[in-house]
Amino acid sequence: MPQNNSYQDAWIALTILSSLALITMYGETMLIPALPYLIDDFDISYNTSSWILTSYLIAGAVMTPIIGKLSDNYGKKKILLAVIIIYVLGTLLGGLSNNIFMLIMSRIVQGIGLAMFPVAFAIIRDKFPQEKLSIGQGIFTAVFSAGAVIGLGLGATIVEYFSWHMTFLSIVPLMITLLIVVYKRIHVTDEKLVSKYQARIDIKGTLILVIVVSTFLTGLTYLPYTISDITYSNLIPTIILIVTSAVFLPIFLTTQQSAHVPIVDLNLLKDRILLPTNILIMTIGISFFLIFQTLPIMVQSPVPLGFGGGPVDTAAVQLPFMIISFIISVLSGFLVSKIGNLKPTLIGCIISTLGFIALFIYHPTLLIISSELAIIAFGLALAEIGAFNISLVSAPIHLSGTSLGITMLLFLIGMSIGPSVSGIFMESFKSGENTSQESYPKPLAYDLIFLTAVAISIISVVLTMLIAKRRLQELA
Repeated sequence: MPQNNSYQDAWIALTILSSLALITMYGETMLIPALPYLIDDFDISYNTSSWILTSYLIAGAVMTPIIGKLSDNYGKKKILLAVIIIYVLGTLLGGLSNNIFMLIMSRIVQGIGLAMFPVAFAIIRDKFPQEKLSIGQGIFTAVFSAGAVIGLGLGATIVEYFSWHMTFLSIVPLMITLLIVVYKRIHVTDEKLVSKYQARIDIKGTLILVIVVSTFLTGLTYLPYTISDITYSNLIPTIILIVTSAVFLPIFLTTQQSAHVPIVDLNLLKDRILLPTNILIMTIGISFFLIFQTLPIMVQSPVPLGFGGGPVDTAAVQLPFMIISFIISVLSGFLVSKIGNLKPTLIGCIISTLGFIALFIYHPTLLIISSELAIIAFGLALAEIGAFNISLVSAPIHLSGTSLGITMLLFLIGMSIGPSVSGIFMESFKSGENTSQESYPKPLAYDLIFLTAVAISIISVVLTMLIAKRRLQELA
């Protein structure tokens, strides 16, 4: 049952929390047009500039399960307020940065703030009755797409007429306002917090988890560059990072089995429904970011290797994808509330698979690609809402923050794997016909990326069918 019987209170909370998501996503997409200016101002390489985005993602992935656990222990509202404050400080630091080191540090602090979203999801779960939960979840998820559309529209304008500093500083007053609104208007009064003994933090497990996640994601970041230029300076760090993560993973699992109060409840990882659902959500994250990483390069590469377009062409191709994602995310919530979460998830996975097959087979013009992306967006948005709803309702209520932290961690890992896979193919298959085209991927690279997306989408269909089968077995 929701903590507050007032349906109006649930919608007020949803509006406030959705505003947090809107502004955060607006800030992230607004930063993308600023990247060339950052490269010029700080005189850094393209490889170094990738850390402006990667550092944020890694910090968020590391902290998401930890913040989720803290919210279960100490209260969702209290932890949410603390994380918003951290995000504001990181954003302010980013706007004041005068060197690349300071900027990357600010992005790490901002990444900690990314962990606010599983807490927000958990509050939405507490506020809405289960039969209406998917509606709130769909609206909250849709706002991410809306924020991306607004960010793309305003980002270039702000950078051009003001400076890249304003892409950070313009967010600060908005987030401070929301911090005050969250404090005054969101009420989470009936939380059954754990005892003082149970609230103790598993410091050892937390540190090992940080090592496992950060080394794995950093290794993924280096992997495309290692494959394109296999030298000791590139290969050795990549091997060390991946091996370190692989070595510490079983150590982490062992510590969680023996810990009195583990940072990650292993029963959540082994759950017959949650396990395939979390893997499904990870495949959705891979699919989304395969597209985001690949298309700008494909569109802006010179003919005949690409379409010879510019940033405006890239935005025009991707805009239908984001708009469809927004619309379908909202509508999916109502659909799930009517017919349940399994059918929409399966239908969404099948539609996105068909869209990726079409993209793989035939992509001769930007208009056709944009149309195929609209189909993919329809399917992925439907599958994402359905899968997240399965995760939300399947987790024990007293472990909702912890469970959503694990789910978001795997989604973020998927978001990291997608660009890495795309980068591997684009770095491995470059044109060597002449020096002017040497640095651009061949059409074969895009074919292999789209084929990989087809394979991943087929896996998502199989996972959904497995979840449905296990759900029926539980009901039998």
